[in-house]
Amino acid sequence: MTTSSLVQPRVTLLSGPTPVQEVPRLRAALGGGPTLLVKRDDSIPFGFGGNKVRKLEFVLAEAVGRGADTLVTVGGVQSNHARATAAAAASLGLQCVLILNGAPPVRPTANALLDRLLGAEIEYIESRDARAGASERVMRRLRADGRRPFFVPLGASTVMGALGFVAAVEEMLEQGVVPDVIMHAGSSGGTQAGLVAGVARYGLQTRVIAVSADDSADAIRSRVHTIVRGIGGLESFDADIEVDDAWVGDGYGIPTNASREAQTLAARTEALFVDHTYTAKALGALISYVREERFTADQTVLFWHTGGQVGLFA
Repeated sequence: MTTSSLVQPRVTLLSGPTPVQEVPRLRAALGGGPTLLVKRDDSIPFGFGGNKVRKLEFVLAEAVGRGADTLVTVGGVQSNHARATAAAAASLGLQCVLILNGAPPVRPTANALLDRLLGAEIEYIESRDARAGASERVMRRLRADGRRPFFVPLGASTVMGALGFVAAVEEMLEQGVVPDVIMHAGSSGGTQAGLVAGVARYGLQTRVIAVSADDSADAIRSRVHTIVRGIGGLESFDADIEVDDAWVGDGYGIPTNASREAQTLAARTEALFVDHTYTAKALGALISYVREERFTADQTVLFWHTGGQVGLFA
């Protein structure tokens, strides 16, 4: 376990900074516009990477500090967060229980396959609405069995989890990158909360725009505000939170025309892979913003690639 410059314990899951890559061929395919950069959290080596790894470094330090022997979390059958939590548990010698809404797959693929390979105990439930009750029941059962469970909320989107992205802003600055805009896929709010808090902490003028994968902009804004205000020094934070929920389409994980185009264009111009649940929808929004000239040619826009490429194999 190490301590970051945030003076908070963290377990070490990252092996170093993720690259920041310019994508000039994608920019050219869009007819110019702002300089486009990608922060490659999809390239994190641990557990197939993604933004959840950053959050778990801080959340699991708390679990280890409390003497937990079992991690419990929730998500969908193809949850990136569930897979990352199961991977972290395995690497720390902990047990893991995943409560996943959806039908058990006949032939597990993608994240569902990795969850099983990692040795997670999996309980399937009918819907998202059943998560809270199922989580309470599982935690009671584990305690009754003499285990010491630690519950990791959806997406590890807590104040502690958000510190992973405060640290990520520091990492970005150490790489010499100060974009005018950061765009990323958003859902449970922890990633945006950490980015917004990091921007505030370091006095940047960078806009942080989350593109919703499921929930309404108002719901995400509320969660982000709550998390940011829980971070030391930001208790009175009241700045605007930018969330765009116009790209969800027919629902969570369901491709849209914009996400299909973004997925193909990113792959064919930059060999960059994005998934329909999160990153392809966020990139689709960014592409539309560029085409609509919502950014100027002298700006730098950074797309924070939050991972999820395992979902391509579902």
